[in-house]
Amino acid sequence: MTPWELEGTELINCNCAYGCPCQFNALPTKGRCEALGAIAIDKGHYGDVSLDGLKLAVVMRWPGAIHEGKGACQPVVDRNADAGQREALLKIMSGQDTEPFATMFAVFATTFETVFEPIVTDIDFDVDVDARRGKVNARDVLEMNGEPIKNPVTGEEHRARIDLPHGFEYEIAEMGSASGRSIGNLALTLKDSYAQFARLHLNNQGPIRHRAAA
Repeated sequence: MTPWELEGTELINCNCAYGCPCQFNALPTKGRCEALGAIAIDKGHYGDVSLDGLKLAVVMRWPGAIHEGKGACQPVVDRNADAGQREALLKIMSGQDTEPFATMFAVFATTFETVFEPIVTDIDFDVDVDARRGKVNARDVLEMNGEPIKNPVTGEEHRARIDLPHGFEYEIAEMGSASGRSIGNLALTLKDSYAQFARLHLNNQGPIRHRAAA
């Protein structure tokens, strides 16, 4: 198994209501799951291959709950990555060189029946986790715009977090609202739905934890 590790930031937008039932082992809000996501890697490696400064994105769709399978995935890789870095990113994204079910990549990989050929494109990523704001544009594939949840009465920003001491993706994620769309093999349109802003630190064994579990 080739050792790998990455530290970075993610923005995820799915079609569920704020909070996302998946985070609580419940069924999706609308009976199906549709999601857009992107990660900016601040620091990382796959064996001797540096992943510093690279980005990746993904479009995913399942006809029911994720654990029921039959999903489809469109991987997207940063054009700035060279051939070796692209191969490394795709191996991580597809759950390879990872202990079974240790990361979200490895978990999701078991639920896809269709994975489209990766798209290599420019990925613009500007995400502030603490402010719960972000914009992502993977050229000719997807775009997302995230912002804080607003109080429906006062219009003030509302802050909520999800803490998963034993999760396979993050330790704490800030909740927000986002709208996004994708074109191509998986054309999705999401409007004012669940958004997740999180800092990631992952390796072959799963999340590297920096907080004591409650």
